[in-house]
Amino acid sequence: MSQTETNQNLEIATFAGGCFWCMVKPFDELPGIHKVVSGYTGGDKPNPTYEEVCSHTTGHTEAVQITYDPLVFPYEKLLDIFWRQIDPTDPGGQFHDRGDSYRTAIFYHTEEQRQKAEASKQELEQSGRFDKPIVTSIEPAKPFYPAEEYHQDYYRKNALRYHLYRRGSGRDAFIEKHWTVNKDPEELKSKLTDMQYHVTQNNGTEPPFRNEFWDHREEGIYVDIVSGEPLFSSLDKFDSNCGWPSFTKPMLSNHIVDKLDQSHGMIRTEVRSRYGDSHLGHVFEDGPQDRGGLRYCINSAALRFIPKAEMEKEGYGEYLSIFESK
Repeated sequence: MSQTETNQNLEIATFAGGCFWCMVKPFDELPGIHKVVSGYTGGDKPNPTYEEVCSHTTGHTEAVQITYDPLVFPYEKLLDIFWRQIDPTDPGGQFHDRGDSYRTAIFYHTEEQRQKAEASKQELEQSGRFDKPIVTSIEPAKPFYPAEEYHQDYYRKNALRYHLYRRGSGRDAFIEKHWTVNKDPEELKSKLTDMQYHVTQNNGTEPPFRNEFWDHREEGIYVDIVSGEPLFSSLDKFDSNCGWPSFTKPMLSNHIVDKLDQSHGMIRTEVRSRYGDSHLGHVFEDGPQDRGGLRYCINSAALRFIPKAEMEKEGYGEYLSIFESK
């Protein structure tokens, strides 16, 4: 595959992060991403099979190859997402998957990518986030061979098994431990209102029809009040007449974590932010049927709104493209 495809602005990024089933979804829904392909690279045998790669005899590593528009979503931000999916200190594989075929690596396609990858790795090393050395390798790209069709978009085709595999492998627990915002209660109390703290940290619920965004109609995005991660878009907001902001879907499903909630004598699905670990609200199956049938019922107090006109200034410029495709 060439560095550019039919569109001269498109480029290729290749990352190895253990099982490729788990490395597609984090990139797949981002603006500027044209496709994410699971496959094999780094070895010597042409067109290896899954069984051959798993036998560790071909030298290949499971990887994903991302075709993206750097003018919309730059390579530096792809790197940031990559680091957040892996254990970069593990030289022997990833989580429950062991062996070289599950190692982590950044395969660069240009000298510019190499320099950005090296700088990103050094920044992570110096951050002190991990107490072990960062061992993820940075290597020149080699031929990439797409995996068998049943491996492509596995998280869509086998959603339940994908979810169980991620959690059972230990990947989700690792991400939650190392990438969730380190929250000091006193610091949060100084930054948040009483209601914001009550909702996000104590699983609270604000009053219906007496909150900031229940009938808010301005174009823009809603981010986590604690972590700033993008959560919902005004494009997916609708009036459910419930008194709280309602959305048909999240902007990025990878930023949303669903958890069983059995409080108050009910069985519900709680919605939390992945990196802020903020309680957001609940998701129900009584949303608009022509838009997926879901209703994300979210507390205004868990959100900060970024108007479309201010998204670039606030550091969310890459998400402006979602409004261009209305």
